[in-house]
Amino acid sequence: MNRKIAPKIKDAVDYTLALKPYEHYTLDNGINVYSIDAGAQEVVQLEMVYYAGNCYDPLKGIAAATNFLLKNGTTNKTAFQINEAFDYYGGYCNRACYNETSVITLHSLSKHIDKLLPILHEMLTDSVFLQQELDIYKQNTKQRLKVNLQKAEFVAGRLIDSYIYGEHHPYGVYTNPLDIDALNIDACKAFYQEYYINGNCTIFVSGKMPMNFKESLNAVFGQMPVNKKPVIKPVNKSIQIEQRKFRIDIDPNSVQGAIRIAMPFPNRHHPDFKKVMVLNTLFGGFFGSRLMSNIREDKGYTYGIYSYIQNHVQESAWMISTEAGKDVSEATIEEVYKEMRILREEKIGDEELLLVRNYMIGGILGELDGPFQIMAKWKNIILNDMDESYFYDSVYEIKSVNADQLMELANKYLRPENFWELVVY
Repeated sequence: MNRKIAPKIKDAVDYTLALKPYEHYTLDNGINVYSIDAGAQEVVQLEMVYYAGNCYDPLKGIAAATNFLLKNGTTNKTAFQINEAFDYYGGYCNRACYNETSVITLHSLSKHIDKLLPILHEMLTDSVFLQQELDIYKQNTKQRLKVNLQKAEFVAGRLIDSYIYGEHHPYGVYTNPLDIDALNIDACKAFYQEYYINGNCTIFVSGKMPMNFKESLNAVFGQMPVNKKPVIKPVNKSIQIEQRKFRIDIDPNSVQGAIRIAMPFPNRHHPDFKKVMVLNTLFGGFFGSRLMSNIREDKGYTYGIYSYIQNHVQESAWMISTEAGKDVSEATIEEVYKEMRILREEKIGDEELLLVRNYMIGGILGELDGPFQIMAKWKNIILNDMDESYFYDSVYEIKSVNADQLMELANKYLRPENFWELVVY
């Protein structure tokens, strides 16, 4: 090897990407388990995914409250004792509630996972939902909401969703203080009984599995009475607000505005989706994007501006998000529309397109670094009712989409009349 000669640089697009396959099996009660046994570290991540998200709410906020209270007391353990049990074995248990699903995630050392599975099972099958725990949850949630409602970026995020989806759509509805006050323990217990005890669960597990882990998992969770098929509740179409431009002042002394520009967009099953991901990356999806180069680097209006496709199952939205000085907020919006116009009228150069391709492929390479990240890819594919062809088709589109196709997509979607715009000061 001649060390005076630098090695050739290999573009990321020249790499062949492969998604490590999972092992699929079912527990005695029919629960589907997707497993990846890999990694150098002796750790395991286990995710229990229930179809118990916000779209199933009988009362605004019940799904989120029920999910939170799962860890706050069982017949035999208080909230403190549950947390102490996880801490004792070096584990960590978290829960989250999304639009369609709710997730309980356990991180554990491989050698202690058998000790923590029964505690997780007790949380999921024997939660008691104490009134005092709900009262604390309501108090804390209202206080956080009160603080957040004074932040322009928080208010902008809530409002833009209600504009593009409709205020009664599950993706556009948000809780207010009166909704939090209306939460009651009986509604939480009923939701828990229907969507957790008798609901549907899918398990995703990744990391370094201990010996006989499959048998241990079945012994603990294989007898749970879950019996429903995984059904995504269809969302009711809501009447969208026809007005497209909004300016809202929540703080007369503010020095900047939170800007959101968005339009409804199809989900991952739409034939344009994969190519649009390339167009979005070039437009505003990374630090070298058109929006960033113009509005941050050239104009100095903002510290950062990004565009992205929201990660929803049934519908989605194309969103541009930034915060800019109050005196340049309108100019920022004009520059966004200017960049849309340029993409509609001028072909993308080969060098810029190669940069975007390399960035996206490099990002995927990073996302496949480790069992947790690989399982995150699979979970997204499985929960969106797709198969591995989606991954490989996406990689193909990144490598093969051309300037003409991207200009055609820009003319189809990137038109100011398609977008709602909002500035919150």
